[in-house]
Amino acid sequence: MKYIQKHKLIEGRFSPKDAKEILMNIFSSKIQFHKMKNFSSQERIGKSDETALTRIPELEISKEEITKLIEEAELKNMIISISAEVNLNLSDK
Repeated sequence: MKYIQKHKLIEGRFSPKDAKEILMNIFSSKIQFHKMKNFSSQERIGKSDETALTRIPELEISKEEITKLIEEAELKNMIISISAEVNLNLSDK
């Protein structure tokens, strides 16, 4: 069995509108995941999930930076190339 896998998540050239839709959906999903993870931790053990609390603002900053870049591309009538890969590595704990 192979313990390292790579999968293309996004590969292509997109209009600013499509790029924004794709990227905002991904980042919003990740933010929501961490919010739910934190909520679950608070409900189950009465304490916040520190990883989630760290990642949420990082992801929100990324969303803001991406939005600014997409707005610039829109104003300049440009196309946005996106390439994203998911790398999976299995390892012992």
